[in-house]
Amino acid sequence: MKSSGNRGSRIGVVMALAVFALSQVAFPQNLTKTGTSAAPFLKIGVGSRAIGMGGAYTATADDITAMYWNPGGLANMYASEATFNHVRWFADVNFDYAAFATYLPDFGTLGVSVSVLSMDEMLVRTTAQPEGTGEYFSAGAMAIGISYARNLTDQFSIGANAKYVREHLWNMSAVGVAVDIGTIYKIPILNEFRLAASISNFGTKMKLEGRDNLRIEQVGGAEGNLINTDLQLESFDLPLLFRVGVAADVLKSDEHRVTTALDAVHPNDNTEYLNVGAEYAWNEMVFLRGGWKSLFERDTEQRFTAGIGVHYRISGEFKLKVDYAYQDWGRLTNVHYLTFGIRF
Repeated sequence: MKSSGNRGSRIGVVMALAVFALSQVAFPQNLTKTGTSAAPFLKIGVGSRAIGMGGAYTATADDITAMYWNPGGLANMYASEATFNHVRWFADVNFDYAAFATYLPDFGTLGVSVSVLSMDEMLVRTTAQPEGTGEYFSAGAMAIGISYARNLTDQFSIGANAKYVREHLWNMSAVGVAVDIGTIYKIPILNEFRLAASISNFGTKMKLEGRDNLRIEQVGGAEGNLINTDLQLESFDLPLLFRVGVAADVLKSDEHRVTTALDAVHPNDNTEYLNVGAEYAWNEMVFLRGGWKSLFERDTEQRFTAGIGVHYRISGEFKLKVDYAYQDWGRLTNVHYLTFGIRF
């Protein structure tokens, strides 16, 4: 077992170094590329526990929401779990996330997830008819993922997601596929110290296509001919995220636990930033959380977060989980997150 642990530690260190090196080579440090990625809804965090801790969850993830933050953490969920997360986002936009995962002895943990961004229909307006043409259009996005994770040793775990991503705007849509890969390595110091790394949304480019790209244009002046044209739109990368995180249970007893966490994040469409957070647990039943998201990110409006949670064991292994988180968005509307889950 000692040699397996050493192999696990080497894999974890190599993974962390590869994430850092690739982020330094792939993206110039003085270029923010803000707003240049497709499917930005993939950057909306899921799970009130993680949000309450400021998004510093890469090395803390040990529940079903690890599928989003670090699929390697899913291997530490030795049960079956289902969750539903609802967020009332900005400008009357809704974001919903649902997932199910189950642990299979001697095989690993399997999971499925669905993310949906939706909004009410809006009037079609033109320069000639600014009050509306009488038509309505809709816009939204969806991601469907499958996950697998397992412990390679008692200290090292690895996991991956495969995702189908789709965005639509009226009669146009864009489709892409992506993968996430993550690892967690546990070190038996400070009760438990964890080092983790993950890569999210590594996949294809996306481009809007559909009949709204078709136009009828007149060439040659008033007496010219009418021709059909097909507008070719640009393709955009998915919002690639490199995360490296550390976490430690600085206090752990029969009744009390205090966990602190720090994440360093490198996105391909913005500047680097840090997430910091902490969680206090009483009997693993009542939880208080706090954190700060996107420290040092250029022009960010994301600030402090806070959250509470109650995980109540109803009978046997059946547990009901209710978590809430609040996030300050500065000049933008504050966002409230509500998550319901069951573990059995």
